[in-house]
Amino acid sequence: MHRKRVIIKIGSSTLTDETGKVDADYIDDVASQVSQLWQQGFEVVIVTSAAITAGLEALSLPTARPNSIPMLQAAAAVGQLELSKVYSHALAKHKLAVGQILLTRFEIENRTTYLHARDTIEQLLELGVVPLINENDTVAVDEIRFGDNDTLAAQVAILIKADLVILLSDIDGLYTADPRIDEDAKLLESIGSFTEEIIASAGLAGSNRGSGGMVTKIEAARMLMAASIPMIICEGHVPDVIVDTALGKQIGTRFASSDNGHRYGARQLWLALSGSVKGTVFIDDGAVRALREQGGSLLAVGVKRVEGGFEAGQAWDIRSLENSLIGRGICGYSSDELMLAAGKRTSEIGDNKLLGHLAGTEVIHRDQMVVF
Repeated sequence: MHRKRVIIKIGSSTLTDETGKVDADYIDDVASQVSQLWQQGFEVVIVTSAAITAGLEALSLPTARPNSIPMLQAAAAVGQLELSKVYSHALAKHKLAVGQILLTRFEIENRTTYLHARDTIEQLLELGVVPLINENDTVAVDEIRFGDNDTLAAQVAILIKADLVILLSDIDGLYTADPRIDEDAKLLESIGSFTEEIIASAGLAGSNRGSGGMVTKIEAARMLMAASIPMIICEGHVPDVIVDTALGKQIGTRFASSDNGHRYGARQLWLALSGSVKGTVFIDDGAVRALREQGGSLLAVGVKRVEGGFEAGQAWDIRSLENSLIGRGICGYSSDELMLAAGKRTSEIGDNKLLGHLAGTEVIHRDQMVVF
């Protein structure tokens, strides 16, 4: 029997009470719902935030997020232990064990460690253990940080081919505007593709206890929709929200791709989505059509502008001239080379003394690209 895999991501604002301290009673309720899902044939992975908050609490320090990196890392070192104890105690009441996994983008970008992480999670699930995953804030620096656990949850879901991702937040979904300031804002119950209006409705982080916000949830949704994995944003304190959402009840905002066309393989998703984005290439309308409608590779002739500095083999965003995000992939050019080659046909590149060696190289090959 296939056991459905559900990723539950819980943000810091959801895991903490009004005083900014970790809410153990809430984690008890999460554990109860996780237990119900296991009994109904689901495999559950928890991606948790609030390690830094737990560490600050244990150290009797103010709960506002520190600006000092050493202080953040020290708080995380203490908090990871404290937080895992709370989860372990809560789940033990339901005879469920916990296995902690701490990741940075380094482990995701490196193919070997990426596969080792997958195998570890797979083995824990096979053993009936609940994987408890968080970013390793004790060693992470900007170059290897996910920056938010929404992205981490999406990466884990793609890694283990999850069936559903549930983001538990302090808001009950994506609205047409910020409902905290606009009484006419309406909840968007289902999203099958992104429009400029939907993207514009995403605001900034709503809490000083976390690092994410609706913008990072949109980014996670893009990745998961490319991987054909549904994602739901919902308010984390609604009674039985985890169980009800996993069982298909309409709650919050559901993101599920309405495009039944091309499906990306696991390696292609890893290539295009695992790396931190180093720059952006802006392409003309003809190139946009070639990527979206024809499944083509990106050629230099369609490139109009380049931003950022990157080497060949690094990930970058692909945007239209109107700044719409079209896709992401691994470039075959450095940014300096691409600036020189932009707008040129293959024959022109071949005749250029500086660029001739790139005449047979796509700017980004379709097998190393994901189109959103």
